[in-house]
Amino acid sequence: MSNITELKNTGLKATLPRLKILEIFQAGKQRHMTAEDVFRVLLEERSDVGLATVYRVLTQFEQAGLLNRSNFESGKAVYELNEGQHHDHLVCLDCGKVEEFYDAEIEKRQQLVAKSKGFVIADHSLSIYANCTKDNCPSRTPHGLRTQGNHRHV
Repeated sequence: MSNITELKNTGLKATLPRLKILEIFQAGKQRHMTAEDVFRVLLEERSDVGLATVYRVLTQFEQAGLLNRSNFESGKAVYELNEGQHHDHLVCLDCGKVEEFYDAEIEKRQQLVAKSKGFVIADHSLSIYANCTKDNCPSRTPHGLRTQGNHRHV
């Protein structure tokens, strides 16, 4: 399906800013993006789209179901394409990197907990905050130690 058709199917006009922003998410270079991240990409592409327009389009895309929004510990809204499949997130407390995962056992356990408390889950999101142990974490030194000043508390 073309981006123009995809936008029209959600009731949105296919304007140049909307098409450019949707293309940024579909390009997949960075899966989880803040409004500022999107704006930075647009600046690199020399697009004449302002930050206020980026915020407005992201909100419209979220309302139309094209994007999902998460608020990780940074306090900033982070957006990702809504691909229709549920997943949870691991968030690095040092660099902010977000890794997606799905674990059937965790999903099953959440259902059991909700049922035992007299609830039926309508929706949920799970974000696990941790310190990544990967050598490519930008907040790690070559010796595996964290760089000073980058640690953020929840």
